[in-house]
Amino acid sequence: MRLVGAASQVATARKVQEQLYGVLRSGNPVNARDVREAVRMVAQQPDIDLQDVYQDVLADVGTRRHIAAKNLAQRRYIDLMRKRDVVFAVGPAGTGKTYLAMAVAIASLNRHEVSRVVLARPAVEAGEKLGYLPGSMAEKVNPYLRPLYDALNDMMEFEKSSRLMERGVIEVAPLAFMRGRTLNDAFVILDEAQNTTSEQMKMFLTRLGFDSKAVVTGDITQIDLPADKRSGLVEALGILEHVEGIGFMRFGDEDVVRHPLVQSIIRAYDRSDVGRVDPAATAAPATAPRNGGASSGEDSVDG
Repeated sequence: MRLVGAASQVATARKVQEQLYGVLRSGNPVNARDVREAVRMVAQQPDIDLQDVYQDVLADVGTRRHIAAKNLAQRRYIDLMRKRDVVFAVGPAGTGKTYLAMAVAIASLNRHEVSRVVLARPAVEAGEKLGYLPGSMAEKVNPYLRPLYDALNDMMEFEKSSRLMERGVIEVAPLAFMRGRTLNDAFVILDEAQNTTSEQMKMFLTRLGFDSKAVVTGDITQIDLPADKRSGLVEALGILEHVEGIGFMRFGDEDVVRHPLVQSIIRAYDRSDVGRVDPAATAAPATAPRNGGASSGEDSVDG
């Protein structure tokens, strides 16, 4: 391969090429999206080691697919979840907030670091009242939990995940079902947390028992609560910014790992301000850098 261009650009392209060959030799797949992301990472951080980013840090998840970080932000997120007992991950759709949290949770379960995994989501009504939908209460709220089931089945065989759910080792439940419980020796994930109320968020965070971890994910630009309800996620980001032991991860639209058009769509909406909340009310904690960090300053994963 012959590289032609400015010296700095040639140096970047050469490093990307050599390091991606190393990734391939280690047995990890590389596709066109990975090449584009690798160029961006090396341009931003010339001393980066791509093999460290792409290594199979989640080898204990299962056998259905190879799961590893797709970019530097995701790698920092994984490291943060391993170091902190409570992590808040905020950012647009497609950045891997929930998927990677579930992968880390399943890996922790397989390594016997926790005895169960609990996945929760608020059941926010979108135009229809749950009481008018057919079926039992479980059947009424099931559509709200479907994305969690989809991600779970993407990581392990359906039969295995079904057995674990039957035994209560993996539980997928509406957030309202968490009230009154104490979750010991568990990895707990709260998805779509921007749609929790202040009371729900406090209730969830105080369920955490001994030897447990909690990851809270959400996109504060897509709040579906009534206008008179304040998002529990937005409130928690401000209240808990100085609490030691809590980590904060903030993704940007450049961290989206879905179809390339998703980034363009997000940026187009940002430019038009359609459906956006007050930036001052939803800003991440001042002490939390965009791509990772922790309130205590020690053991942080700041970029």
